[in-house]
Amino acid sequence: MTATTEIPSARPSVLATPRPTIDARPLTCSLGAELFGVNLGEVSRDDALFAELKALLLQYKVVFLRDQDITRAEHVALAERFGPLEDHPVVSSDPEYPMLVRIYKDLNSAPEPYENAYHCDATWRENPPMGAVLRCIEGPPVGGDTIWVNMVEAYTKLPQTIKDRIDGLRARHSIESTFGARLPIEERHGLKERFPDPEHPVVRTHPETGEKVLFVNSFTTHFVNYHTPDNIRCGVDYAPGAANLLTYLISQATIPEYQVRWRWTPNSVAIWDNRSTQHYAVQDYFPAVRKMERAGIIGDRPF
Repeated sequence: MTATTEIPSARPSVLATPRPTIDARPLTCSLGAELFGVNLGEVSRDDALFAELKALLLQYKVVFLRDQDITRAEHVALAERFGPLEDHPVVSSDPEYPMLVRIYKDLNSAPEPYENAYHCDATWRENPPMGAVLRCIEGPPVGGDTIWVNMVEAYTKLPQTIKDRIDGLRARHSIESTFGARLPIEERHGLKERFPDPEHPVVRTHPETGEKVLFVNSFTTHFVNYHTPDNIRCGVDYAPGAANLLTYLISQATIPEYQVRWRWTPNSVAIWDNRSTQHYAVQDYFPAVRKMERAGIIGDRPF
């Protein structure tokens, strides 16, 4: 009888390491998730991890991470994965990374009424930012939170009569009347020449998800196509009628059911979709120090 030799099954010399999966934990019923088990420095270099991060961003609209001890180069590289970055015409930037905007508040800087208003970043641009990556460098022991708002939910929950009234409406957005207001008149006019007030739809369509978004905020000054026979019987329908409607629409961002609030700690990061959210930086911490660095990503023209 011939002995048979058992051939051992082939085994890999090194066991394959499963790819880490990002653990996303929702923070509210409306928007926002905190992410665990991932380092953004890795994400800046890894296509699969970035694809997973982007999918979560589209789902939750703003995502948060803590203990992200990344370099400024990694911060910029991560943001550039979403698209080209933009600077800011008024706020200063890091000298080595001009597209990394410094939002530094300390004893030498007085409170400014720009951040503590519900706003969508830079809608005074023809192409407002797609989103941003914001990292806390130093924060106060308490206070200095930021609130984000789901403006898809804000539109969805509007009464149908309001949706009908604003269908097809367009509005102007201004840097001159916000960042420019404190400048000498010549500089203010120069700022407006560089950034003429763009016209955006009051309800925009998200280019990736197809969702309808209520797209007015503290940079919005007035409707441009409201004064029509369908809307105006007499002067009061336009002034203050149109302004009252705009104020009502802007106020939707203040509804708590549409919000998430984030408590900052050093090396915590927020990444948000600027096309579908607004945010509000709570300025309750002076004279404590709050230092943030933001990479803003160039977006598309709203439609």
